[in-house]
Amino acid sequence: MLHAYASSANDVRMLGRFLQKQGYTVLAPMFAGHATGEPADILTAGSPKAWWQDTQNAIHFLREKGYQQISIFGLSLGGIFAMKALESDPTLIGGGSFSSPVVMARKNHLIPEFIKLAKATYRYSDLSEQEIAQRLQYLQERVPDQLLQINQFAGEVAAGLDQIHQPTFVGQGGQDELIEATKAYDLRDQLINSQVSFHYYEDAGHVITVNSAHHQLEQDLMTYLTAIYES
Repeated sequence: MLHAYASSANDVRMLGRFLQKQGYTVLAPMFAGHATGEPADILTAGSPKAWWQDTQNAIHFLREKGYQQISIFGLSLGGIFAMKALESDPTLIGGGSFSSPVVMARKNHLIPEFIKLAKATYRYSDLSEQEIAQRLQYLQERVPDQLLQINQFAGEVAAGLDQIHQPTFVGQGGQDELIEATKAYDLRDQLINSQVSFHYYEDAGHVITVNSAHHQLEQDLMTYLTAIYES
């Protein structure tokens, strides 16, 4: 279970706990630069290359522990890397994305959301208002470059979706406040060699792993997992 940009594994903790209770082993790694208490670490320690390595390391870790039937899912940013893993590793038995901008739109609201979250993080620190303003300015100037890198990586992933032959799960909140929700239909339609379990939660926002859609998401995901693990 891979988490979102500018966030942490807490994004997928509730869903992971639910799946554990159903008898599944769940690993929720932390992407490089995240959950350090310093939002700038996402820019200095993190990158698509680093996060792809984190994804591969997590899969390798599970295999080293003896797990052979592995599926991979991701929320938002994490969904991009989950789909990349499915393209790259046909031995994964399935996986998918939750509210993920694999197929990018021209507009999104990720930069203001990142700055808002960073500001909230700094409010809990001992920084002065001037220091907070300086750090937010630093982020404001550099986040666009990293989002461009993510967009380029997502574009490469989107171009390879026809390489996915495993069954995939695509979940999307219809009232997504960060990305264009209807792009999930494009993602579904580009998975031309995969049997897609598609779920559009009309009234839900972006983080469907914890918001009003999470109970239905849990049930839908269980139906999907039961099918791929018993086939």
